[in-house]
Parts: sequence; C-alpha cells; structure tokens
Amino acid sequence: MARYLLRLNLRRCIASQIRMASDQLGELGKGAGKGGGGGGSVREAGGALGKRGAVEEERYFRQKEKEQMESLRKHHAEEIEHHKKEIERLQKEIDRHKGKIRKLNHDD
Repeated sequence: MARYLLRLNLRRCIASQIRMASDQLGELGKGAGKGGGGGGSVREAGGALGKRGAVEEERYFRQKEKEQMESLRKHHAEEIEHHKKEIERLQKEIDRHKGKIRKLNHDD
C-alpha cells in the first residue's frame, strides 16, 4: 500500500513537472497556447481576466505540488523510522543468537 502511494505521488509530481516545463503554454494569459490547444475560454479571451486565470491556475498547481512533496517527505520519514525499528529488532536477534553460541561454547 505504501509503495502504491509513493508511486502515485511520484507520478503526479512528474506529471506536474512536465506540465510546468512545457513550452506549449505560450505567454500565460495571452490567449491560446503555441500547440494549437485553446486552453479554455478565459485564456482564449486574453487580457487581464486571462492573466488572472492563468495566475490562479499556476498557484493551484504549485500548491498541489507542495502538498505532494510534503506527503512524499512524510512517507520517507515513516519509512526511515520503520527501518530503524527493524534494525533494532534484528540487532536484538543477533545478540540473542550470539548469547546462545556463547552458552553452547561454554558448556563444552
């Protein structure tokens, strides 16, 4: 489940990076993008309303990306904590087995 969430968050993060890095947008708020896509009626209209819509859209995606990165950081922190606990548990097992070996060697 955790692996699935990580994969999903990573996919979303990459998708937003691709979208932001794309030069298909043209100048934000100046009508249709370079790729021939409309970008919606507000963007097609251009002007101040188009610019405002573009700014709001960019703000929305930056916020979503920020949330995804925070989620990813939290996930990694949980994974690190889990692995630390697992190391402690395994170290106790190793010590227990070493004690058994010492006892067997002492009994000989």
